[in-house]
Amino acid sequence: MLYNLTLLNSFFLFIAAFIAGGLNAVAGGGSFITFPTLIFTGIPPIAANATNNTALWIATIASVGGYRHNLNIPKKQLLLLCITSLIGGIIGSVILLYTSVNFFKKLIPYLLLSATLLFTFSEPLKKWLQNKSLKTNLDEPPLLMVIISQLGISIYGGFFGAGVGILMLASLSFLGIKNIHTMNGFKSFLGGCINGIAIIPFMFAGVIVWPQTLLMAIGSSLGAYLSASYSTKLEPGLVKRFVIFVGFAMTTYFFIRG
Repeated sequence: MLYNLTLLNSFFLFIAAFIAGGLNAVAGGGSFITFPTLIFTGIPPIAANATNNTALWIATIASVGGYRHNLNIPKKQLLLLCITSLIGGIIGSVILLYTSVNFFKKLIPYLLLSATLLFTFSEPLKKWLQNKSLKTNLDEPPLLMVIISQLGISIYGGFFGAGVGILMLASLSFLGIKNIHTMNGFKSFLGGCINGIAIIPFMFAGVIVWPQTLLMAIGSSLGAYLSASYSTKLEPGLVKRFVIFVGFAMTTYFFIRG
């Protein structure tokens, strides 16, 4: 079913996806734009979530390509966190499919609020976690703790996903990665694992709206790759303030609508 994929809807979805792809590559929070846009254009909430997940997954892969030269991660950490992300992503997507539409509608404003608050206070959260990590005085990074944290984050990512990048950046700070571009590349890679594996249950359930997915995939991939390639020329603070504004605006709208 096309769900009213008119010329106007196509324009809005493409522009929203382009902006979201760029935001995800630089600061995160792209789902604050694409997920509501899908709903505004007539897609049911669970189908909108699955469609958004699938479209932005392709953009995530494009963003990893832009950060490929900065992805200098030990193979052990890369493999273990990749496997953890795959397991959590599929668990979260299956939970979503067994969630009733009405219940998910009621959850939307609270999920958006939680994600927006996480995004807003991401810097204090990361600093607190980094200070806590330093106080442990461990010779080896607490990889097990990061794996457990990544499992929970991945389950949330497979279920909804907005704000998952912020959670991953906070968690990955425990591994002692200092280069922000390396962290963004690692975050994008793990996000690709979560969203990619979640697509499989969504496909079998038939909840992905493919015309919208393909249209948004093109827009978000273009936005992600361009932003990842030129991220050093962008002002992160300005981008973050824009995302926070959009996040609170969308949260307020869905609370009023609910």
